Amino acid sequence: MNDQNFNNFLKKAEEISSFIKEEASKNSKFIVVTHFDADGLASGGIICKALIRLKAFFHLRVVEQLNENILLKISKIKGDATIFSEIGSGYLSLIKNFFKNKKIIVMDHHQIESNVEIDFPHLNPHEYGFDGGKDISGSGVTYFAVKALDEKNIDLSPLAIIGALGDVQDKNPQRALKGLNEKIVKEAEEAGFLESKVDLILHGKETKPIHKALAYSANPFLPGLTGEEDKCVALLSSIGIPLKQNDEWTKLSDLSMEEKQKLLTKIIEYLSSHGFSGNIALNLIGVNYEILTESEESPLRDAREYAFMLNACGRMGKTGLGIALCLGDRGNALNKVQQLILEYKQLLAKHMNWIIQSPEKIQEFENFYAIRGEETIDEKMTGAISTMLASSTMLKPDKAVLVLALSGKENIKISARAGLKFIEKKVNLGAALKACAEKFSGLGGGHEAAAGAYIPKDKIEDFLKALNEEILKTLKNES
Repeated sequence: MNDQNFNNFLKKAEEISSFIKEEASKNSKFIVVTHFDADGLASGGIICKALIRLKAFFHLRVVEQLNENILLKISKIKGDATIFSEIGSGYLSLIKNFFKNKKIIVMDHHQIESNVEIDFPHLNPHEYGFDGGKDISGSGVTYFAVKALDEKNIDLSPLAIIGALGDVQDKNPQRALKGLNEKIVKEAEEAGFLESKVDLILHGKETKPIHKALAYSANPFLPGLTGEEDKCVALLSSIGIPLKQNDEWTKLSDLSMEEKQKLLTKIIEYLSSHGFSGNIALNLIGVNYEILTESEESPLRDAREYAFMLNACGRMGKTGLGIALCLGDRGNALNKVQQLILEYKQLLAKHMNWIIQSPEKIQEFENFYAIRGEETIDEKMTGAISTMLASSTMLKPDKAVLVLALSGKENIKISARAGLKFIEKKVNLGAALKACAEKFSGLGGGHEAAAGAYIPKDKIEDFLKALNEEILKTLKNES
């Protein structure tokens, strides 16, 4: 890691914090705009908590995307300064047009729209040699800005880790966070807010009966087990792991290391016998991030589970609940989110099983799969489903995965994720989707390994062909 680049990044973060502090001292009203996914909600929670500590007035708006219509509405909200959190870098020209002569700042980690001159503060790791797709998430960017605002805000470091995990930035050996994310992990550990250790990665390992924890596995998605409690019960019984011990449900944390190894081996055997790669199960082993400020009985103690809950809030249209969790509500909001999680996991399992049972809806191109879910998949679920498919090896890992869903009556929403081996090809999905979307009157962008687009419905076939050609051209230039 280049220390000079990091110092320059921190210097810019200090400029952002000075702007916020000065506006707060004037009793300015802030308009905070953040994204609806886990990273966006964590980022929104971080900046809102920092503003609360400054006793600043603010209005929060959570959005799924930025376009002319949404930016026009935001620009009409009465306020003195607007903060774009975990969104904005790919829309600089639009923001510039709609917020002329207004005070704004953008803190984001997505790829930056090129050739746009701006006159407002903009904090983005790409400008300092860091990859916003794997080195740091949007909530991490926001965290460094608010830590510069007040060192006490270091207690918000777990939210930055949650955001990075929600953004699936743990695609490293042992599913560990690296880059600037690792710096945040170390800060959180040294401050006593976090503990990291290698173990099986399953939601609810400390809080749920083991058969439910196994059935709730979403990343990785375990074909035939995820969403199928009865099959999980049968699998556990086959290796002699009891569902109850002393009238108490058996939890993953109750198992010995030998029992955990036996369980993992059985899952691999099960997947292989059903025609799926046993390697899927290897994603169940890795670094667990435990938030020590949460109670041991809370599902929020596991940072990945916390991130999953935030994603559920965003995808199920309950972003207010996600923000409430980030701001510390452990009563009503937490109870409602736990109920929401059941619906979300059932919906995910339903969509994934539909894909498994509908191979005719999987359109294969030379460089990617297009999951044609226009008539079935909810547009808010495309990101979660594409992430699960890309990390599951259910499809060839040397291709990208695109999940398509109808957005309104006229557009198709696309979420694209790089397969595990496609990443090695160094194809920039964000740049490819942006370039092709613009050819067909659409919008696109994102990261190298995770991107999205909105395309007019009547141009989707031409778009997919053009995208395949764009990737082929990139690969030819690389070779």
